[in-house]
Amino acid sequence: MKHPHSRIAPFRFSWPDPPLHIVLVNPEIPPNTGNVARLCAATGTRLHLVEPLGFSLDDRYLRRAGLDYWDAVPLHVHPDWPSCLAALPPPPSRRYLFTTASPRLWTDAAYRPGDVLVFGCETKGLPDSLLAAHPDDLRGIPMRTDAVRSLNLYAAVAVAAYEALRQINLAATPTPQPPPVP
Repeated sequence: MKHPHSRIAPFRFSWPDPPLHIVLVNPEIPPNTGNVARLCAATGTRLHLVEPLGFSLDDRYLRRAGLDYWDAVPLHVHPDWPSCLAALPPPPSRRYLFTTASPRLWTDAAYRPGDVLVFGCETKGLPDSLLAAHPDDLRGIPMRTDAVRSLNLYAAVAVAAYEALRQINLAATPTPQPPPVP
């Protein structure tokens, strides 16, 4: 980081070990992926991109959105879904695929360190074949469908990632015990 932040609050927070993994399958819009990369840098999350990408990794808009944080992003680029799947952690880590077609909420998952959060491209979402192959792993984020077709990719990733981190942190933080009664 080029400029350290001077106004950082000292939160009690436990970062997951092993870290989470975020997978973007065929992302198309450079600033969305750049913003996801910045989120990954801020949370220690691994970023996996599944080709084909709708941009070059040298794209100036991608770089600009990620600012000077790219060196802090554990980035993995995979030629296809099977290659990505082979590179992801084995169980007990689980995969959650985010889609507008899921009847299960993103908060219904019991996230654990090392889990994998998978998102599709901005215009089509995840391929139907992928959704059909993992029906129990689908999760969705509610929205008013009379107003929009979907959330922005970065917004959906941020909502899901921070819910996973919140749950993992709660599980890692001991519950305060009341003082003994005299």
